[in-house]
Amino acid sequence: MNIQFDQIPHFSLIACYGPETQEISSIVYNSQEVTNGSAFFCVSGENTDGHLYIEEAIQKGASAVIGSDREILETHAKAHNGVTFAAVEDSRTALAYASIHFYNRVQDRLVKVGVTGTNGKTTTATYVYHLFNLLGIPCGFLGTTGIWNSAGKISYKKSTPTTPLSSDIHGIFSQLAAFGDQAASMEVSSIALDQKRVEGVLFDVAIHTNISEEHMEYHKVFEHYLQCKLQLFSQAKNAVINLDDKGMARQILEVVTYPALTYSQFLDSGADLIWANCESLNDGLAFDLMYKGQSYPVKVPLYGEYNAANLTAAIGAALLTDVPIGEILLALPKMPQVEGRFQVIRGPEERKIILDYAHTPVALDLVLKEVKKLPHNRLIAMIAGVGIRDFAKMPKMAKAAEGKADVLVVSVDHPGFLDPDDIVNEVLKGFSVPYKQKVRTAPTRREGVIEALRESGPNDIVLLSSGNINGAQIVKGEYIPHSDEEVIEGFFMQQK
Repeated sequence: MNIQFDQIPHFSLIACYGPETQEISSIVYNSQEVTNGSAFFCVSGENTDGHLYIEEAIQKGASAVIGSDREILETHAKAHNGVTFAAVEDSRTALAYASIHFYNRVQDRLVKVGVTGTNGKTTTATYVYHLFNLLGIPCGFLGTTGIWNSAGKISYKKSTPTTPLSSDIHGIFSQLAAFGDQAASMEVSSIALDQKRVEGVLFDVAIHTNISEEHMEYHKVFEHYLQCKLQLFSQAKNAVINLDDKGMARQILEVVTYPALTYSQFLDSGADLIWANCESLNDGLAFDLMYKGQSYPVKVPLYGEYNAANLTAAIGAALLTDVPIGEILLALPKMPQVEGRFQVIRGPEERKIILDYAHTPVALDLVLKEVKKLPHNRLIAMIAGVGIRDFAKMPKMAKAAEGKADVLVVSVDHPGFLDPDDIVNEVLKGFSVPYKQKVRTAPTRREGVIEALRESGPNDIVLLSSGNINGAQIVKGEYIPHSDEEVIEGFFMQQK
């Protein structure tokens, strides 16, 4: 595409050196991915600064370099006359609007549903994905469990665990539209909002699940975390708001000036959508859904009563895109389970192995309470310290789980650059002494899964919690392939 940088809407160009227009083949923020004709954006991250890689990008064939350090750009421009150097106010904002322009505003061809919240983002966004597809609205998904089009998961190297960088988002939107998809459901994290990854995206529906303390290693204070999440609701046409969440619902309602649906589990809440009388059954959930003065019985092959709330949020998104309630109700019994979110695997001798990647104290407490509602003999739960997250949260995971299982296995998720033993010991600090239950430890997730399965017997439930991300464990910056399901299958094969 032939691009004239001073003609890109909202690009905030300060100065341009070299040719005013360039033929651009790709939008790139990683110098290793530069090819002939790439526009290289100097994005500053937590560990490095893209301006340091300008020379490498030029040697690989970049035809344009965009950054915020005017002095550095001027210096390089003197040595490379044929390359366009664009100085902008903010590289991340420029990356977002250049990507929108490069992909010909493909986002306008998709119904976009963005989900934010501390807990339930992945589940709710996936329910939207499945529900829209069941309703005949071909839909893609962008989130923790990967990138999906309406036919299933697609191969895509993600730039972050949850919400991709802006150029990747619009590239994915382009792939979805080319495949024939008409909608995209995506998780929108607080960090993504702060880092302008969804800058310039106008969501057709923004969904709020809840808020509790998380990502303090990044935000430092809760108020910054809250304000980042609120940003989503200034970029939306419609909203679905959890009235039961006292941490954020009021603030959203104060800023929303467009159509919105509220949801709640309480009959006297005054919410637009109410889920009530929820029961956990052997084959899923049953509850009553109240909407516009009528009560509808719902039965779905999903587990965990809190997932009735997440499903209700997805129903709200469908309603706000003008799908009749009758069509939605017909689709609900076909809803698939969400990978790694109260995902029930049947093991030998009536064991139930439940994958739920709850990685906050609040989520862990909720899932433990829900698991105990299912028929079982003993409960064995694996909890973990997440090395790439807030270190102060680790003892809180132990406190959240204490006394709620017969056996707790303390393991490690994504040790990053930390010593796994240090992570395990930090989690153990949260337990009372003496322990209220049997406690085992394991230095890797794989060993933790095996230890939990080894502790189990007939009719037991094994809960494998915490944050396995995108089929991998993050160790010293590397993504090491890992699958709980493969470990489970291998373990029981050896037992035969």
